[in-house]
Amino acid sequence: MRSYLDFEKPVAELDSKIDELRTLAAGGTDISEEVSRIEEKAAQALAELYASLTPWQKTLVARHPQRPHFTDFINGLITEFTPLAGDRKFADDEALLGGFGRFRGESICVMGQEKGASTESRIKHNFGMARPEGYRKAVRLMEMAERFGLPVLSIVDSAGAYPGIGAEERGQAEAIARSTDACLSLGVPNVALITGEAMSGGAIAITTANRVLMLEHAIYSVISPEAASSILWRDGTKAQEAATSMKITAQDMLRFGVIDTILKEPVGGAHRDPQAMITAAGEAIETAFVELRNLDADAIRKQRRQKFLDIGRKLS
Repeated sequence: MRSYLDFEKPVAELDSKIDELRTLAAGGTDISEEVSRIEEKAAQALAELYASLTPWQKTLVARHPQRPHFTDFINGLITEFTPLAGDRKFADDEALLGGFGRFRGESICVMGQEKGASTESRIKHNFGMARPEGYRKAVRLMEMAERFGLPVLSIVDSAGAYPGIGAEERGQAEAIARSTDACLSLGVPNVALITGEAMSGGAIAITTANRVLMLEHAIYSVISPEAASSILWRDGTKAQEAATSMKITAQDMLRFGVIDTILKEPVGGAHRDPQAMITAAGEAIETAFVELRNLDADAIRKQRRQKFLDIGRKLS
């Protein structure tokens, strides 16, 4: 069942009317013309609504529970996927998953945050908020990819690293820093795809890549709008104002040079047609890797390093 965001109420009302008419039509009433008319009106309303989303509305879309998650992209793009568990130091972290498989017939290392799609799975995956062992697992995967000369794909969707006491006791900041360093040190191409929200070091730890792709309505920031509101204004209700001021949208990120490509989403967001979004993402990922295919290890490191040094220096 489709769920609607608060700002989508006009579309929800039209869709509800369409459902009512279809129920009448099932009883033998010929109202196909009326149904078609309202469907066109709903489609137009949805297109107009999504053509002018505010940063806060994009934040809500990026967090939509029905957006495609890590496992959806794995199932749609990666064959022969073999997940690896554990960081060989403390435990396995279900929030950050990873392993090896084949992408378009080529071997690849894949990792990313999984938020979960049900209450049970969200608890299992800790809502996509990784602990230190998750980032140490990411480092382990990247070291293996380097050893075997395999490209690395990161699929990013997290509200941030888990801020619990246990995570801090086990060295959360150090684990994030080492994961970021591992990304920067790779001599093989790495591509990151931001699918929903990419918040704080929990995201940058696996997003420091040669190419960073971002879905049209995804967001990317050092902190969530709610947290920024609480810190700056001591008022958690100013999250909408914070979202606007923080420049967190894909369009802002492209202008500042933080990301390389925006992937257009289906009208109404990726959650309305997940398969189309996954297919489009696959094409963009392949293009990104092809662009890096002929570079040697030193050139790959140099390109990645320069990319991040240039952020903010030149506006697109």
